[in-house]
Amino acid sequence: MTELPVVDAPEESSVTARRHVYLCPLRWADMDSFGHINNVVYLRYLEQARVDWMFETAREAGVEKFSLGTVVARHEIDYKRPLVYRAEPVRVEIWVTKIGHAAFTCAYEVRDDDVVYATAQTTLVPYNLAEQRPRRIAPEERFYLEQYLLRAE
Repeated sequence: MTELPVVDAPEESSVTARRHVYLCPLRWADMDSFGHINNVVYLRYLEQARVDWMFETAREAGVEKFSLGTVVARHEIDYKRPLVYRAEPVRVEIWVTKIGHAAFTCAYEVRDDDVVYATAQTTLVPYNLAEQRPRRIAPEERFYLEQYLLRAE
């Protein structure tokens, strides 16, 4: 697979091999009474990676419309192994699996180099906040998303 160039991203993130990588810090409070990261906290990790990719990295690439209104239509998470608190961040990788006219789907892995803790998918809908309704994906957004499109095998 051809590696994409790094897009002047913040130090904690980079773009390689059609996946956006976000290094997500863990907090002591993320653990539950069973001593591992609580299942609900994973949604926050996915959100942090998605915001970094759709708002920060996209803006740096000249695409600002995502930050003007995008809503989550669906989340799906499969938990693979327990993740416990440590000082080092966990990697959240995000890429696109489907692009429609007015929605797109992202896939994620929450992982270290050799361990996958969770996989997930989110369906997102561009949204016009002023009109309170979904909108179509703009050409510049589609171009940006296509750089991360990696269809499921």
